[in-house]
Parts: sequence; structure tokens; C-alpha cells
Amino acid sequence: MARIVSVGSALQDIYLIDHDDFSTDVNAKGHSYFDRLELGLKVDIDKVQFSTGGGATNAATTFARSGHETIFMGCIARDPAGKAIIDALDKEDIDTSYITYAKGIPTGCSVILLAPNGERTILTCRGASAKFGLLDPKDLNLIQPDWLYVTTLRGDMDMLDQLFTRAKKLGARIMFNPGLLELENNRKLIGLLEDTDVLLVNKTEASQIVPGVVLAELLSHLKNYVPTVIITDGNQGSIATDGTKTYRVGTYEDVKVIDATGAGDAFGSGFLAAYAAGKSFRKSLIFASANSTAVIQKLGAKKGIISIDAPLHEMPIKEAK
Repeated sequence: MARIVSVGSALQDIYLIDHDDFSTDVNAKGHSYFDRLELGLKVDIDKVQFSTGGGATNAATTFARSGHETIFMGCIARDPAGKAIIDALDKEDIDTSYITYAKGIPTGCSVILLAPNGERTILTCRGASAKFGLLDPKDLNLIQPDWLYVTTLRGDMDMLDQLFTRAKKLGARIMFNPGLLELENNRKLIGLLEDTDVLLVNKTEASQIVPGVVLAELLSHLKNYVPTVIITDGNQGSIATDGTKTYRVGTYEDVKVIDATGAGDAFGSGFLAAYAAGKSFRKSLIFASANSTAVIQKLGAKKGIISIDAPLHEMPIKEAK
């Protein structure tokens, strides 16, 4: 198994669940939204549930459950929410010794309004989770990772550059799942892609990096920068290439969505968990899809995460000629 460092955010998630007052509607442009909640009212909700989230801790949980030596790098505060995150990571045997503690600012927190169909609106106070400038890239010298799995660092391109440069000098491979603020800095992002071994983006994100409309066109442009590229497209599946073979991947199973939170994290980390364990490119894509499907059937971003030994079945996946 591999030694994987997961870098990014750590948050406490607070779910507010109500099947009446949180009903949804669709506007004239086809966008779903929550019905209005009148100002001044007190609304009784059905359930509150506390969990932990953040792209990097979600991914770290997948790696750990698949038997990899897993290290989390991110920022929290010394407060109850930070303790909840530490406790969750400790329970999964994830190394927390490289966490940075911010002062004078709380641990990041998300309040998740969950709709009956599993979709949600997330209200996030980033807090300490966004203080990536406090990280120390030299920690990678001590860790000596095989892989660096990087989610959004909220547009901190200097820290990303330092982490990528040091990881490459150490011979580590990099999987990158950039976020909105990285995508807004296209020039620096392209520079980071030159050091990236595996890139994960969705269709909209891909179109912000390179020109193109259809998945195959976007993939063709992105593979000029990164040897292995995965582009997801919601319930339409995904397309992926390792530079040798290209696969079109459908939906693993048609299941009822309980909570879509963490589905993307489960897909990306699921791919790397299998790939770093020596699974083929094709089998790694299947495991990614299975992990994502399992996560959306449970409440919370981590509860449904499966292990590398979980029984899998075949799914719609075919090589594109």
C-alpha cells in the first residue's frame, strides 16, 4: 500500500433536516431552490445531525479504509469543532500530527440544508480551514509521501506551487482536484498542471481551463498538460484517459440519493485508493464510481465510504476508440 498525504479543508458539518419546510421548487430557468422561509418565523425542523467534512478529510477516510498509510494536512482551531475533526480522523487511524492550529479564528463549519431528494444548500464559514498559508511544505520531507492528493486550497497558488514543487523533488506523484478559486487563476493553474499526474475536474470546471464543449474535446485538450485526466458529468457519468486508453464511464447503480454531500470527494479519492493499491486504470474507475454511489446512500460525507476489498459488480464502462 502507499503513503498518501491528503491536503485541503477540514470542517464540522451540521445537518438541518426537515421534510416539510425545506421543500424545493424550480424557477423559470430550470434551477432548483428551497422555498422561502419567512423572516421572523420560528421553524421546527425534524432533525439535526453533526458530522465532519471537508474535501481533504473525506478523501483521507477513503484512503485509510482501503489500507493506505494516510496523513492529513490542513488547518483547524483548538475548539470543540476541531476536536470533533481530530476524533473522526483518529478513529480512522489517519495521521493528524501535521495539522496546523490557527489562533484567533474558529474551525471551519458548514450548515447543510438537506432537501428530501438528497440535494442540499451548504452555508460555510471557512474559518481556520482556509488558512493554508500556515501549512509548512517542508513537512513533506519528513513524511516522504508516495502520493499527494490535493483538493482546493481556496486559491492559494503560492502554497500550491510550494507543495507541488517539493512533492516532485521527493519523487511523489500528485492527484489534483482544483476548486473555483484555483480555476479563476488559469495561468498559474496551467503551471501546476505540468506537475500533476492525475487531474480530476467536472465538465464545467474543465471548460474553464481549456476550450471545448463536449467531454471528448475537453479531454483531448487537458491531456496535453496531464497524463491522466478524469472529467465527471453528474448522472451522465464520466470520461477518463491514462494517456493510453480512454474510457466512457456510466452510472454504477441507480440508487435513491439520501445525501449528495461528498460524492465528488468519494469518486476522486476512490480512484486513487484503488490506483495506488495497484489496481488497473479500468478497475480504479469502477471503484471510484462504487465509492461515490455508496456515499450518496448515507447521511454525511464519510459514513458510506467503502474499502478496497468491498465486493463490486460490473457497470457500464467501455473503451473509446
